[in-house]
Amino acid sequence: MHEGAVHKVDAGALGTRPLRYFDFFMAAFVAILLLSNLIGAAKLSSLGGFTFGAGILFFPLGYVLGDVLTEVYGYARARRCVWAGFAAMLFMALMSWVVVALPPAEGWPDQKAYEAVFGSTWRIVFASLCAFWAGELANSFVLAKMKLLTDGKHLWMRTIGSTVVGQGVDSLLFYPLAFYGDWTNAQVMTVMITNWGMKVFWEFLLTPVTYAVIGFVKRREGLDIYDAGTNFTPFRTSL
Repeated sequence: MHEGAVHKVDAGALGTRPLRYFDFFMAAFVAILLLSNLIGAAKLSSLGGFTFGAGILFFPLGYVLGDVLTEVYGYARARRCVWAGFAAMLFMALMSWVVVALPPAEGWPDQKAYEAVFGSTWRIVFASLCAFWAGELANSFVLAKMKLLTDGKHLWMRTIGSTVVGQGVDSLLFYPLAFYGDWTNAQVMTVMITNWGMKVFWEFLLTPVTYAVIGFVKRREGLDIYDAGTNFTPFRTSL
């Protein structure tokens, strides 16, 4: 296949054709997911009068990668990445719980600080897992369906539209599940709406980057997958 020539391919017809960059995008997707949840998810920040979760500065990059995965490689491979991310988050939660629970060595003074940083409650872990899984799959589903409806046109509409839905599902699940009863209702609502709006705004700002990356990868891979015959069930990890 001539490099640079892009061919429309139905997802079911791809077979075992080798893919140059899929593994790299999958690894980057999982890494950004873990780091944004580990470092920024539980910290509240305030800039210019806006209160938001600090992880929002980097977490949307995962949605950009999710858009690239769905647009270039199809819903089934994007779904596989979501399940890989889900498993990685589950392991991260288990490892954090075990390490924090281990008794500190005599004379080691940082147990309290360690617990504050890595000792997320079961609620936050549960909320993160549910919100990520549902939000990412909703994002990929909407993007793939809109691609079929628009015959691959208006990429900006698909990426922003899918983010509105996906990040909406993510925020609607995460903040009430994680913080209802611990924060005031007004604070939960404010942070939920603000974070959703900022994530959509981030997607809008990153649209030129998304266009450039998707165009580059499509040319290098020489394909453009359409999910005409795809089984869209979320409860599946195989292609």
